[in-house]
Amino acid sequence: MKNLCLALTLFLSVPLAHATDMPELAKKNRCTDCHAIEKKIIGPAWLEVSLKYRGHPEVVELLIAKVSKGGTGVWGDMPMPANDPGGRKYDDIKALVQFILGLSK
Repeated sequence: MKNLCLALTLFLSVPLAHATDMPELAKKNRCTDCHAIEKKIIGPAWLEVSLKYRGHPEVVELLIAKVSKGGTGVWGDMPMPANDPGGRKYDDIKALVQFILGLSK
């Protein structure tokens, strides 16, 4: 019961973004095929990612690398495909990671 109360309190204290707030950059790069802001599709909801890493500013580079190179195991068995193996989209990916992390502020 304590966990449920804590989760409800945390959820109610987070300003929720709506689907209309999805950045054009995410749509253009097809992030929305697997992710939404408030609900799990194939990958985790971005709000859930933001809450998991809340208060950890050093995680920006880790998440940029995860989006760029892909990976598996953090959010389940479905692998995240590499989105920028050549490193040419660094600034775009950084902007999206910062957007995601800012969802729980």
